[in-house]
Amino acid sequence: MALGRVQDFAAANEPALASAQFGPVTVIFGDRSGKYPDGNQILLEGSDTLAVFDTPLMTRQFSAGLGEWFESVDLAILGHVHEDHVVGLPRLNKAEIFVHEGDVEAARSWEGLAEHYGYEADVLAQLRPQIERDFDWQPCIRAQGYQDGANWDLGGLKVQAVHMPGHTRGHCVLWVEPIGLAFLGDIDLTGFGPYYGDATSSLADFRKTLARVSELPASIWVTSHHRGVIQNRETFDAALTAFVSKINQRSERVLELLKSGRHTIESLVQARVLYPPHANAVWLDGAERRTITQHLDEMILQGLVERCDENRFFLR
Repeated sequence: MALGRVQDFAAANEPALASAQFGPVTVIFGDRSGKYPDGNQILLEGSDTLAVFDTPLMTRQFSAGLGEWFESVDLAILGHVHEDHVVGLPRLNKAEIFVHEGDVEAARSWEGLAEHYGYEADVLAQLRPQIERDFDWQPCIRAQGYQDGANWDLGGLKVQAVHMPGHTRGHCVLWVEPIGLAFLGDIDLTGFGPYYGDATSSLADFRKTLARVSELPASIWVTSHHRGVIQNRETFDAALTAFVSKINQRSERVLELLKSGRHTIESLVQARVLYPPHANAVWLDGAERRTITQHLDEMILQGLVERCDENRFFLR
């Protein structure tokens, strides 16, 4: 496949398929800059290797002209595993597929993905057919695990995985040299804020990750969703600060609810901390419960909240 095919395809399909070009790296934006359930696709054309980071919903559009290129990709590196990042994997018949060892079982089987989510059995039973339908989900048994610091040489481009957990156990930033590009994945700088509502998510780890991510000497930041591409350090720092602030806003929300007399986990879940009151999805209560529990655990350690019994909490 001739070098530059991706750039030619993206240019020919403007504005329907918006893109950004950084030498041999192309970012093709999903619907509304990759807003969930869509995502932004990163394609890399090294002199030796054709590669992609993640495979979001918008890969379905590639059949219009990039299908042959996409299906000939040599290497797919996933920053993490969630349903919206693995849509195109079944089409990568020739590619080696790499996933951080903390997430790899979630790519290999439904059982691994179900453990990843951590929802109750009845929720998972309803969720599986939705994911199979809406995200073309299939188990990827040939996914290989990688560790923090793993490197790939694409020929003129080098990729390094930097473990940045919190969103998932294995979430990584993928660092591209020599262009200084950091693919942040779901450290996505959205107005929603960080998501840590699954069984392998961690608020404590996400706080550490957010303190570290600004230390990367990047000049280009690419997110899976919403923001897309940032090329200005001040803009990035401001977006990161606003993103981090959402965590503290949720802690304040939990404290307000406790003051109002909502002392059980279930009453807090129904009042909503993560999502608006009108939000409705089969998995939503589970995500709220996991999120709220982590905030309560954190505030117990801070001496702000006291656990009365397994299910009741009070302000100190």
